Amino acid sequence: MQFEEIKSLIELEVPNALCGEDVVSTPKTLLIDREAIFSVCQLLYSHKNTYFDSLSCLTGLDNGTEAGSLEVVYHLYSIPYHLHVALKVFLKYASPTIDSVTSIWKTANWHEREIYDLLGIKFINHPDLRRILLPNDWKGHPLRKEYKEEENYHEIKIKY
Repeated sequence: MQFEEIKSLIELEVPNALCGEDVVSTPKTLLIDREAIFSVCQLLYSHKNTYFDSLSCLTGLDNGTEAGSLEVVYHLYSIPYHLHVALKVFLKYASPTIDSVTSIWKTANWHEREIYDLLGIKFINHPDLRRILLPNDWKGHPLRKEYKEEENYHEIKIKY
């Protein structure tokens, strides 16, 4: 199954899910509506002609635009069919929430926690959404462009 066929499958099975595409990127990327990401991931995982059994990377980023949007990018790979596709979702800076895909791919668990910790994106229905890299009392999300570290927030004292 080629990129265009995957795109057509999504258009057929999950109407209004596609917002665009980026065919210049590697792998080719489909832009997905936030409300449809879980349905699209479930389709690509369970469909007999795609079977994207591996979520090889899940990441978030602050794209730094004036409009202020965050992105979540899913890199999917089908081991039996040797298919690779990326899905990208844009989120509003003020209220970044998106459905968790941990019920589809267990590997999403820690990736979603890392994105939550560093960017403040909340994953709805995540089984254990809490900080994973930073202390529980950490203020803010350090990968956001707006982030400013508090002076002397954590002093490291080393005694030899």
